[in-house]
Amino acid sequence: MKFLDQAKVYMRSGNGGPGSVSFRREAHVPFGGPDGGDGGRGGDVVALAVNGLNTLIDYRYQQHFKAESGRPGAGRDRSGASGKDVTLRLPIGTQILSDDRQTVLADLTYEGQKITLAKGGVGGKGNAFFKSSTNRAPRKSQPGEAGQEMWVWLRLKLIADAGLLGMPNAGKSTFLSAVSAARPKIADYPFTTLHPNLGVVGVDGKEFVMADIPGLIEGAHEGAGLGHRFLGHVERCQILLHLVDATGTDPVAAWQMLRRELQAYGSDLYNKPEIVGLTKLDATPADYAAELAAELRAAGACHVMCLSSVTGSGVTELLRQLIAVIEKSRAKDAKPEEVEPWSP
Repeated sequence: MKFLDQAKVYMRSGNGGPGSVSFRREAHVPFGGPDGGDGGRGGDVVALAVNGLNTLIDYRYQQHFKAESGRPGAGRDRSGASGKDVTLRLPIGTQILSDDRQTVLADLTYEGQKITLAKGGVGGKGNAFFKSSTNRAPRKSQPGEAGQEMWVWLRLKLIADAGLLGMPNAGKSTFLSAVSAARPKIADYPFTTLHPNLGVVGVDGKEFVMADIPGLIEGAHEGAGLGHRFLGHVERCQILLHLVDATGTDPVAAWQMLRRELQAYGSDLYNKPEIVGLTKLDATPADYAAELAAELRAAGACHVMCLSSVTGSGVTELLRQLIAVIEKSRAKDAKPEEVEPWSP
């Protein structure tokens, strides 16, 4: 299944059904009076967060969603049937934005979350509603209320516990394939990964979800290399794993560049817990890797670890560091808020 993390769709809720103008017609009842029923209510357009989806590709091929209009009222005080709702089944982590992409209308963060995006129109009143002591035979009714229509943007931000960051060809996909069952494309050239990948990582009987995003380049926060879209997928992560290629030209400068991009992007990414992993230890002399780690610490990196995804050296220790931070964050989120006892 192809990956798509944003799509533009049109939605329209149903119109309300018109009320009916009708009078009771029955033998031996010369003045039956009005009996026109009300119109039915228009259908809503609803967004539903479902499990098992991680792409918006379905909304590339179907972009218009229109709910049914309510049925008109009828005689004998019969109300019209309500229109059927239209449900957009979206992956967990989808944000729904207005047409200008500035206002967040909804944020689907858990399974089963349901939000009404466009409310159906109310059905019009039939003439039976307008009967009064001074007007016993009204000949008026209301038309149904018009439905709502809008264009919205759907933007998927993957929900993962840990996010993999790094420059192109830093070894992110190789690391993810080594620690999980995910099988992203791996090759010896930059920008091998073109879309985010998710993998379930296990260590010491504990599991967490890791997101691997394509490599970032300078100017990513402004959209260079689609970096601003890729960074959105790690906004919800609890910890960032920044992989630095130890065989690169200037690993310290590469780490500093990406830190500047995180700070410029915003969304509190810069302040998230971070572990720096020096990759490709198998192709680097041990003393040189130790020197690089010391230079990174001197440049401001708090946690620096050396590893090799090919040989597995240092991988388990790194995963234990990640799960420790993740479990601490989970415990903090799960802790119930203390409610002060009520007192008169």
